Amino acid sequence: MSGWLDGKRALIVGGGSGIGRAVVDAFCAEGARVSVLEISEDKCRALESERPDVLVTAGDATTLAANDAAVAATVDRDGGLDVLVNCVGVFDFYRKLAELDPETMGSAFDEMFSINVKSHLFSVKSAMDELARSRGNVILTESTSSYYPGRGGTLYVASKFAVRGLVTTLAYEMAPDVRVNGVAPGGTLNTDLRGLSSLGITARRLDGPDRASELAGRTPLAVALSGADHAWSYVFLASDRARGMTGRVMHSDGGMGIKV
Repeated sequence: MSGWLDGKRALIVGGGSGIGRAVVDAFCAEGARVSVLEISEDKCRALESERPDVLVTAGDATTLAANDAAVAATVDRDGGLDVLVNCVGVFDFYRKLAELDPETMGSAFDEMFSINVKSHLFSVKSAMDELARSRGNVILTESTSSYYPGRGGTLYVASKFAVRGLVTTLAYEMAPDVRVNGVAPGGTLNTDLRGLSSLGITARRLDGPDRASELAGRTPLAVALSGADHAWSYVFLASDRARGMTGRVMHSDGGMGIKV
């Protein structure tokens, strides 16, 4: 613990598992007061049991009401908000356009963009006034899929390019009062990233016995990264050490940008 976030008041949207949960733990270790918005009641209960220092709001991040409630709860407890992080996401398990059923493609699009894009937009909308008051910052979760094809299916890649666009335009709109940056993680060990319900793949998750070797085999650094590895990029961007950065992205992906 180095105290990089001492005194910071942070809300992590989607903080119940995977990268979001790792960000919760890292922020707490660095001295932040942390709140979480999480849709899963089971994950909410687990977080409340394991981290009684974290304020948990149960709700659906694709609604303004849930985001408003989480921001209000944070401000009520902590007196304000300095950092908003959004780690909400869903996956399509590499479905190409030709593989999408015409009868379900529309609902799959709506679900993908609602979870992966609208939740980010709504969380910022709910938090922006408090962040402007504190001259705080936003960190949205992009992906290697925001930059390279083949790291997801058509809908997933398109949604992650949209989050990349949000980082850029919100940084422009919210300057000089609020910094907006992104983290673009690569494949991650022990994530609970699930499939789209409209495609009938909610039970599938990105995991398996060979996951570590698979991830290491496709990155130039030959590393299989965990949520904890990614979390330190969020810590840096949330800290005052990144006070000169906005509209930027940290690529925690094992070096995908130099892959040939």
